[in-house]
Amino acid sequence: MSDINTPARGKVPFGQKAAFGAGHLVLNLLPGALGIFMFFLLTAFGMDPVLAGLLGGLPRIFDAITDPIMGFISDNTKSRWGRRRPYIFVGAILSGILFAVLWQLDPENTQAFNFWYFLIFSMIFLIGNTMFATPLVGLGYEMTSDYNERTRLMAFSQTIGQIAWMIVPWFWVLIADPDLFESQAIGVRNLSVIVGIVCLVLGVLPAIFCRGIDSANMENRKEINLKSLGSNMTDLFKSIVEVSKSRPFMRLCGATFLVFNGFQLVASFSFFIIVYYMFDGSFAAAGNWPAWFSTITAVITAFAVIPIITKIANKYGKRNAFIISTLISIVGYILKWWGFEPGNPWLMFMPIPFMAFGLGGLFTLMMSMTADVCDLDELENGMPRKEGTFGAIYWWMVKMGQALALVLQGFVLKFVGFVSDAPTQSIETMTNLRIADIVIPALTAGLAIWIMWNYSLSETKAKNIKAQLVERRGEL
Repeated sequence: MSDINTPARGKVPFGQKAAFGAGHLVLNLLPGALGIFMFFLLTAFGMDPVLAGLLGGLPRIFDAITDPIMGFISDNTKSRWGRRRPYIFVGAILSGILFAVLWQLDPENTQAFNFWYFLIFSMIFLIGNTMFATPLVGLGYEMTSDYNERTRLMAFSQTIGQIAWMIVPWFWVLIADPDLFESQAIGVRNLSVIVGIVCLVLGVLPAIFCRGIDSANMENRKEINLKSLGSNMTDLFKSIVEVSKSRPFMRLCGATFLVFNGFQLVASFSFFIIVYYMFDGSFAAAGNWPAWFSTITAVITAFAVIPIITKIANKYGKRNAFIISTLISIVGYILKWWGFEPGNPWLMFMPIPFMAFGLGGLFTLMMSMTADVCDLDELENGMPRKEGTFGAIYWWMVKMGQALALVLQGFVLKFVGFVSDAPTQSIETMTNLRIADIVIPALTAGLAIWIMWNYSLSETKAKNIKAQLVERRGEL
């Protein structure tokens, strides 16, 4: 399919795409920075590893609860500014400010004080972040009703979002640089303020410039107030049940769960392999190679892989594009066996152009296909449209899977014999770790292809659904 097949009313203006992309940069920058900064709870602020683990896990549980609630609220909101934009605006401001406040810890404080300070402000920060993130995802689903323009919109936003992953790996280097900061604690505090300001400024842009579906005459929306709290919870549960009954959507969630969390489970293994296998446990010798590995991956994903996937999707369909991109990523995982070799660190970049098709294709295509599923849901279940609920459930699956992957990661490291406080690792351990680094994501990617093989919402069916909705609404 080519751009000329998209009617003018179905196209998203470049300014709106740029603003939506800025929002996705924030969506990636905040969790990326949070993940890096969490490491310094141990080294900069002296947090006990068990307590640090709790600080990483407990807020995730809270986050998983608030996402569907926020999705339901934004689906049913009535305002002169639309259903999503007021929450995005306020949520962006809260997210930026609270991220900076969250990291104003002092190593001189007691461990108990730092623990409770961080836990409480993590919960408050996640409320603000949920107010921003969940409506933003829902807004993206409704910015266009065109089958192919949805893919182009998501591709553009994912490309901009990858900029965060070009930057985030270098936070390690900046915070630990004594020429920049007197201590790691000062580095974390100062850098968190910069990240917070950037996220605040970029985060409000979608609220100002993006436009969603005209919801002025949208029927059957629930009243959102304290008096209707009980009935709202019942309606929320019904919405979740309706969403869960959508077989195409469940396939999208299942495939995403497998591809993303198969990757996440082994995400840190590349770092360990570079340091302990390629450089024999010398962090000094490894230098910036791990950071460059992550940055180059993001650059190739943004400027090569996503544009290619978009063209494949427009020509062969989204389902076929997913299968093709996932198969290419499996080739990349296998090539890591020859890419990570001592003596020639440049070879580590060989698998990246292939591996990048995994995540590069995943969210570009899955978010576009979720927008198609929202049309199907409106056809089957009527108004109000539930983009917020679909987005919340989708990302709930991602977050829960990510938490599970982090837990399983420790078990895999233990199983292969990795000793965290050892200066070097045995040859057997590194061989087993390298095998796990290849087999796990390749296996989960293969299972994801199997799940998506019978995905039924084709371009023809999606366009027929859209035509029926236009006729039902009485649109021209």
